[in-house]
Amino acid sequence: MGLAKDDFDALVVEIVTRHIGNICEGSVVVRPSRNSKYVSVTITFLAQSQAQLDALYTELSAHERVLMAL
Repeated sequence: MGLAKDDFDALVVEIVTRHIGNICEGSVVVRPSRNSKYVSVTITFLAQSQAQLDALYTELSAHERVLMAL
Protein backbone atom coordinates (compact mmCIF):
# COMPACT_ATOMS: atom_id res chain seq x y z
CA MET A 1 0.00 0.00 0.00
CA GLY A 2 1.20 3.48 -0.80
CA LEU A 3 0.10 6.96 -1.75
CA ALA A 4 -1.97 7.01 -4.95
CA LYS A 5 0.35 9.11 -7.10
CA ASP A 6 3.22 8.84 -9.56
CA ASP A 7 2.37 5.35 -10.86
CA PHE A 8 2.75 3.55 -7.53
CA ASP A 9 1.29 0.38 -9.05
CA ALA A 10 3.99 0.35 -11.74
CA LEU A 11 6.67 0.66 -9.05
CA VAL A 12 5.29 -2.36 -7.18
CA VAL A 13 5.05 -4.40 -10.39
CA GLU A 14 8.67 -3.49 -11.23
CA ILE A 15 9.92 -4.65 -7.82
CA VAL A 16 7.91 -7.87 -7.89
CA THR A 17 9.05 -8.66 -11.45
CA ARG A 18 12.68 -8.51 -10.32
CA HIS A 19 11.97 -11.35 -7.89
CA ILE A 20 9.51 -13.58 -9.74
CA GLY A 21 10.04 -12.86 -13.42
CA ASN A 22 7.08 -12.18 -15.69
CA ILE A 23 3.70 -11.55 -14.09
CA CYS A 24 0.74 -13.33 -15.66
CA GLU A 25 -1.99 -11.19 -17.19
CA GLY A 26 -4.81 -10.68 -14.70
CA SER A 27 -2.56 -11.27 -11.67
CA VAL A 28 -2.43 -7.60 -10.68
CA VAL A 29 -5.34 -5.95 -8.86
CA VAL A 30 -5.19 -2.25 -7.93
CA ARG A 31 -7.70 -0.83 -5.44
CA PRO A 32 -7.91 2.80 -4.34
CA SER A 33 -8.88 3.70 -0.79
CA ARG A 34 -12.28 5.23 -0.11
CA ASN A 35 -10.96 8.78 -0.45
CA SER A 36 -8.46 7.80 -3.19
CA LYS A 37 -5.47 9.00 -1.15
CA TYR A 38 -3.95 5.51 -1.01
CA VAL A 39 -3.80 2.54 -3.35
CA SER A 40 -3.29 -1.15 -2.66
CA VAL A 41 -1.65 -3.42 -5.20
CA THR A 42 -2.28 -7.17 -5.01
CA ILE A 43 -0.20 -9.49 -7.18
CA THR A 44 -1.00 -13.20 -7.20
CA PHE A 45 1.85 -15.59 -8.02
CA LEU A 46 3.25 -18.99 -7.08
CA ALA A 47 6.34 -18.58 -4.91
CA GLN A 48 9.31 -20.84 -5.61
CA SER A 49 10.85 -20.65 -2.12
CA GLN A 50 10.73 -18.95 1.26
CA ALA A 51 13.96 -17.17 0.33
CA GLN A 52 12.24 -15.66 -2.72
CA LEU A 53 9.38 -14.37 -0.55
CA ASP A 54 11.78 -13.00 2.06
CA ALA A 55 13.83 -11.12 -0.54
CA LEU A 56 10.70 -9.67 -2.14
CA TYR A 57 9.24 -8.59 1.20
CA THR A 58 12.55 -7.03 2.24
CA GLU A 59 12.83 -4.96 -0.93
CA LEU A 60 9.18 -3.87 -0.89
CA SER A 61 9.12 -2.88 2.78
CA ALA A 62 12.45 -1.01 2.46
CA HIS A 63 11.21 1.22 -0.37
CA GLU A 64 10.32 4.73 0.81
CA ARG A 65 7.06 4.85 -1.17
CA VAL A 66 5.73 1.55 0.20
CA LEU A 67 3.80 2.29 3.39
CA MET A 68 2.76 -1.31 4.10
CA ALA A 69 3.63 -4.71 2.65
CA LEU A 70 1.81 -7.94 3.47
